[in-house]
Amino acid sequence: MQNEKNRSRRLRKKLYLGEFAVMGFEFTCRIDLKGESEFDALFDELADLMGERNLLVIGGGSEESFEGYVVSSERYQSATDEDRKAVEQWLANQSCISDATVNELSDAHYGM
Repeated sequence: MQNEKNRSRRLRKKLYLGEFAVMGFEFTCRIDLKGESEFDALFDELADLMGERNLLVIGGGSEESFEGYVVSSERYQSATDEDRKAVEQWLANQSCISDATVNELSDAHYGM
């Protein structure tokens, strides 16, 4: 987005700029599941982790890979580096997940 110029506080909030920027992070991984029950169990655990940390994950994939972008479930709140590390550790602890990559925090609205 353009430089912030002289935008009012109200407009910065409306546009999620400056002190109102919302941060999130992306992750990718390969998955090796042996059936629908394993798939359900894995994504139930992921949903539990997201719920415990007040996060949302937006993503998708195939039978072999999954990618997502994680943000806070609270308006005007950001995912934190601690959230990023928790997701990274959770991915590393799953035996059916390999090649997991968790990116640094980035602007959820403008990708910066």
